[in-house]
Amino acid sequence: MKIIETGLPGVVIFEPKVFRDQRGFFVETFRETTLRTSAINETFVQDNHSRSSKGILRGLHYQLIQPQGKLVRVSRGKVFDVAVDVRKNSPTFGQWFGTVLDDENLRMIYVPPGYAHGFVVLSEEADFIYRCTNYYHADSEQCIAWNDPEIGIQWPVSDVSLSTKDQSAPNLSQQAVEKLPNYIPIQDNLCAI
Repeated sequence: MKIIETGLPGVVIFEPKVFRDQRGFFVETFRETTLRTSAINETFVQDNHSRSSKGILRGLHYQLIQPQGKLVRVSRGKVFDVAVDVRKNSPTFGQWFGTVLDDENLRMIYVPPGYAHGFVVLSEEADFIYRCTNYYHADSEQCIAWNDPEIGIQWPVSDVSLSTKDQSAPNLSQQAVEKLPNYIPIQDNLCAI
């Protein structure tokens, strides 16, 4: 498995080896030792699966209590996936990284706790799977506006469909800074496997 650094501490892309032949393909989607080698020393406790149609944008979400790290991938379709550093006092606070995840490249991305996360569907439909390091805590979930000009995410689409909650999400600068996650340095000793 190839490990690709993104420029944001702890946000890592995993590019698996895919074995293809006339019958289809085989790919390993999770191996704990690969994560440990990549300095991801988290225990995963919950798997989620969402299906969305073209133009659906989910995010940008994070939790104040029980912050979640997420190992995400697309099993069917194509999405543009985004992570935003929301750790107060972090050297990369407010910076973002985005990448395409689809059923052809079969890449995965790890988004650590302390990052907001979101994605938009580029294909007619997409199945999005994410493995989480903590349980969902609805009462502490926070949203950031997907089009916050200070963050400046370059989404590959402009016409999106949002949930009611995401439609009313404030910009990052409007978040209560004292409630944002503290900056926790994330190990950066990655190596390719």
